[in-house]
This record gives sequence, C-alpha cells and structure tokens, in this order.
Amino acid sequence: MIVTEIYNGQGFGNQLACYITTRVVAMDLGYDFGVMSPHKFKCLDFMDLDFGKDVVGGTGPEGGPPNTLPDGILHYFKERYNVLPNGANVTIDDPNLMKIVDNTKIDGIFQSENQIYHRKDDIKKWLKVKPEYDCFEYSDPNICIINFRGGEYASVGAFFLPQSYWDNAVARMLKINPDFKFVVITDDVERASNFFPDFEVFHFNIAKDFTIIKNAHYAILSNSSFPYFATLTSDTIKYIIAPKYWARYNISDGYWACGYNIFRNHHYIDRDNNIFTYDECVEEFGNYKNNTKEFWI
Repeated sequence: MIVTEIYNGQGFGNQLACYITTRVVAMDLGYDFGVMSPHKFKCLDFMDLDFGKDVVGGTGPEGGPPNTLPDGILHYFKERYNVLPNGANVTIDDPNLMKIVDNTKIDGIFQSENQIYHRKDDIKKWLKVKPEYDCFEYSDPNICIINFRGGEYASVGAFFLPQSYWDNAVARMLKINPDFKFVVITDDVERASNFFPDFEVFHFNIAKDFTIIKNAHYAILSNSSFPYFATLTSDTIKYIIAPKYWARYNISDGYWACGYNIFRNHHYIDRDNNIFTYDECVEEFGNYKNNTKEFWI
C-alpha cells in the first residue's frame, strides 16, 4: 500500500495534489493506496472521494518525516528539492517516486502534471463533484473567470501577483472576445475589489468557487493549485492565462519555484507582457537547467 497524509496546514489544492499523486503512483505500480487523516480534507461535502484502504497508526509531524510509520508501512519517501545559487528551493520531477516499493508513505508538494496527466480521465472521475454542488451559473462562453488569490499571499512578495499581471491578462482576453464579461472568484473579496473595481467579485465557499472555475470557458488564474485542479477536471475550458514562473513571477531569472508548475493548455504571461505556450516554457526551463546543471540533483 502507498500512503500519504492530509495535513491541517495544507490548502485544498495541495491536498488534492497529494491525494491524486498517491492514487496515480499506486495505480501505475500496481499497489493499493490509503490516506492518513482523510477527515482533514476540505472537500468532504461536495466530492465523494475514495480514500482506499484504511490506514492505522503513524504519528507526525506535519509534512514529515514521520515519528512513526503506520502499521504495515515499512518505508518513507520525501520528494526532493534543489537549492540554486540564489538560495531558491526548486522542486522538480523526482524520478525516484516511480521507483518506490510497496508499503511506503510519501510526502511532498506533488504538483507535477508529468506524473499524473496520463490518468486525467481517471482523475476527473475521482474528483467528480456531486450534482447538487456543481455550479453552472457563470459557465458561459462570453464570461471569463478570474481567480484572484489574496489572503496570506498578499504578504509574500515572491507570490503576490501585481496589478500589471491582471491588467495584461484581461487585455489579452479582450483580444479574443471584446465583449467578455469578467467575474472574479477569490478568497479575499476586499483586496480583489480594489484590483478589479469594475468587475463583479465573489467568494462563496470552496465548493462553489471550485466548480465555477471548473465550469469556466475562459480563465485567468492565480499561481495557486486550487484553480489548476479545477481546470484540469473541466469539460468546458478553452483558454487559460497564468503567470509565468508561477510562484516566482515577480523575481525569477528563469526558474520556476516548482519546476513542474508548467501545465498543458496554459498560456503564460511574463513581467514584460510576453506570452508563452506550454512547449515554449518547457524548452526554456530545460535550457535554464542545462546552464545550471551542477545545482540539479
């Protein structure tokens, strides 16, 4: 059995990343899976998640490594990261993840699309929203959904996206459709209203916010795993704009804070308002790693 743990300090998107990666790895390797502390999941009301086999025992701390492993679990795997000359910690695909043996607990960020995308159809089934929670109120080809992340992000200079990013993204969307109506979904209504004084701004609850993004046709995203998993499971999305370098949009010289936050079907805007495809970002980051290869494990 491959086991992961849901932690209090994780946001919903981070919880999904660990859950999905655990299931995909277990499926690919032919093992069972299980989830420690599933009651901590933030979506228990609007998704009917399968938590696999029961996991008994095991003790903290949050994020690992554990003090004690669960009953029958013999091994522990922690996702690696790299430290660059500028001091940045950068997580990239860890090939050792697919070499783990049965009866292993895994901890990490686990936001690599490369490790899960081949199971996209399965993931959409796993994360199916209960019909009574699925919101299509803003699912309209003439509406562009903006997901604005405020809250704790606002105090972190590397994370928090400036006004220019949002203005440039909106301008690019208007080139696609000059008649777009923009609707903002956020965790921080007050701050978002200052950024978007001319748009409707809403924070409903996790379920409604997630499904509004999931059912969008066009979306401008923050650098957060929450909207990523919404769009990954979407049947309607046509065009996505996101910040280049993801959580290091403001300061990067070419690295991505999570080297695998380069997602298919996304178009990335940089600080100079240039736009890049997925393939272009993958190629550029590959060159960056080749030029600094002594720092990559």
